[in-house]
Amino acid sequence: MTLGTPIFAQTDRQNSAPRLIDPFAREINYLRVSVTDRCDFRCVYCMAENMTFLPKKELLTLEELDRMCSTFIGLGINKLRITGGEPLVRRGIMTFFDGMTRHLDSGALQELTLTTNGSQLERFADDLYAVGVRRINVSLDTLDADKFARVTRWGRLDQVLRGIDAARKAGLRVKINTVALKGFNEDEVFDLAAWCADQDMDLTFIEVMPMGDLGGEDRVGQYWSLQELRAHLATRYTLTELTERTGGPARYERLEETGQKIGFITPLTHNFCESCNRVRMTCTGDLFMCLGQEDNASLRDIMRNSDTDAPLVKAIENAISRKPKGHDFDYSRQKADGQVSRHMSHTGG
Repeated sequence: MTLGTPIFAQTDRQNSAPRLIDPFAREINYLRVSVTDRCDFRCVYCMAENMTFLPKKELLTLEELDRMCSTFIGLGINKLRITGGEPLVRRGIMTFFDGMTRHLDSGALQELTLTTNGSQLERFADDLYAVGVRRINVSLDTLDADKFARVTRWGRLDQVLRGIDAARKAGLRVKINTVALKGFNEDEVFDLAAWCADQDMDLTFIEVMPMGDLGGEDRVGQYWSLQELRAHLATRYTLTELTERTGGPARYERLEETGQKIGFITPLTHNFCESCNRVRMTCTGDLFMCLGQEDNASLRDIMRNSDTDAPLVKAIENAISRKPKGHDFDYSRQKADGQVSRHMSHTGG
């Protein structure tokens, strides 16, 4: 293999689709798509309180999102995660989800999933199940209503908890994503684990990442190493490492006393790039081959200016050929080294 040249394997045995292989022999089969940069929360590690959102004309239309995702699926992407911002605040978004069911029905798409803040789940949980979504991630950093209001700035905990209940009743498997924030939720680790065990939900902890200008928020001050968090858990629980992977960056362990699964996403203390199988597309059609790098491929205008998908396919191939080995996040020198300028809400959570 020549470094920098993507390889299309001859066929995939399950769906006869070509596969995208990056320069480091990693198969790219997972696409995370932000459908909007807008959100009804303003979480302190994700957005500035006073955000300037993108003009609507710059966003991919729902029809363009369908065409873009369908092109990726044709190239062997078999896992699609919809993100934002908050994806469920995008007007008409269920039309897009409904369109993706044809790829689930054909077997080309193995999983259609969603990451959400939970605020709109009470409205959409049944609809999501009806279009083939079976598993969702809900971002939730605290079970204390006052602290929740502070970290989200605009959110209400009771609304999110009702949404989680609605999702579970609809048949959706819920995983809670919790960002570890020093001085904020250190004292809630056991409560969060116990609550998730009681509700039969998995729990994943995430290290805060240096993404975007947050209007004075202290990235280094927010950072809490998951090595420390795991050690804290181990004072009460016996943790057993699992080999299970769900296609994302999390490493999983089982709490033997409860039987529940705990995930750890550690972009800083344990770089997970060696097994990276994913790329991210923004709501404006920019493809980022690495969350922690600025290099990207602008696909929107290529798609808009062509009646066929051939130029888009070529642009995707070229982008995969530039996928780097890893990111450069680093807090070890007490500054947010490796910080990228765009907000997490723009790239997609």
